[in-house]
Amino acid sequence: MGSVVIFAPSPVLTVTIEDVEGAADIHLHAGGQGVWQARMLKVLGAEVTMCAVFSGESGGVLQHLIDDEGVELLSVSGEGSSGAYVHDRRKGERDVVAESPGHRLTRHELDELYGLTLQAGMKAGTVILSGTGREDSVPPDMYRRLTTDLRTAGCTVIADLSGERLKGILEGKPSVVKMSDEEVVGSGRADASETDLLIEAMHTLAKEGAQAVIVTRAHEPSLFLSDGEISEIHVPRFEAVETSGAGDSLTAAIAAVLADGGTLRDAVVLGTAAGAHNVTRHGLGSGQAPAIHEVAKLVKIVPLDTSAAAPAQQMTPDELARKARTT
Repeated sequence: MGSVVIFAPSPVLTVTIEDVEGAADIHLHAGGQGVWQARMLKVLGAEVTMCAVFSGESGGVLQHLIDDEGVELLSVSGEGSSGAYVHDRRKGERDVVAESPGHRLTRHELDELYGLTLQAGMKAGTVILSGTGREDSVPPDMYRRLTTDLRTAGCTVIADLSGERLKGILEGKPSVVKMSDEEVVGSGRADASETDLLIEAMHTLAKEGAQAVIVTRAHEPSLFLSDGEISEIHVPRFEAVETSGAGDSLTAAIAAVLADGGTLRDAVVLGTAAGAHNVTRHGLGSGQAPAIHEVAKLVKIVPLDTSAAAPAQQMTPDELARKARTT
């Protein structure tokens, strides 16, 4: 696999409490969108560089945890504190014990982070732009400038963001934009999570600058827009242990394939497999490369049947096998 740079402004220190035979089992990890993407990239064998700001005691711990995962860090020392949370899962659900979003990044920190990301991105050629825990941590215009400058330098830019930050990125004409249907609706780009409304929103995203668009839809096939054509992505639905992090795994695997010179179609196939595999595990952004490649053999990208009366549902492995034998 090739090299990928992740713009991850504000990683988060996560403390999760689980139950093991009546005793508290405490897990300490680095977290946040960029971290989970980096973790999956490492699983797939890519070289990963993360550009981030680390501040205070939580930032110091975060640096050690991320470094232990084999991710190269280009870090900026912040003036406040990095974000952190404590979640209690002993009853099966995530109960929030305490959360701190971290400080809003200063102009100096943003300037340093921008320079590190631009330099590393031009060297690697493939960049993922990820979000932050707090909306006001990084101005949307910084995402616009970073996307524009990286694209001017010939880089592949992949974004998994929504809201004002996405608006900035679209002005820079990113290579791939990934969103969930909930994000599309939540950002006001569609009134409801209905296929025709999502397709309309995807075409609008393309008109605004995205070269390709992927919209994930929970238990229904994801939608994929490329070269003006809409397709559905079918993958077996596995028993879910944890659905969080599946979208970040998808984004990371897409970046891994594109960084290695693969086609966008192959990237979407492996990305879908990585996301499907990740839901079977407790660790966000985690997985096993051989298993992901096996799942990829079951992923099918098919033209959207706009005449269908009802939305298509995910296929089981047996259904996929029967379909393959008859085509």
